[in-house]
Amino acid sequence: MKSEAVRFDGLVKALALGAKMVLVGRSTLYGTAAAGEAGAARALAIYRGEISRTMAQIGCNTVAE
Repeated sequence: MKSEAVRFDGLVKALALGAKMVLVGRSTLYGTAAAGEAGAARALAIYRGEISRTMAQIGCNTVAE
């Protein structure tokens, strides 16, 4: 598998397949370029929300599941 998750479901899929870590740097860099620190924080907030929704759709409450 490649080293960076580009889509949110790819991040959850990588974790489900046993990844210990998934890089999400590109989206935070785009956020930083667009709006500085607030943009990076917004990108991470979007990731958190999408990860929560994806995990709810597959019936998991935590990443450990």
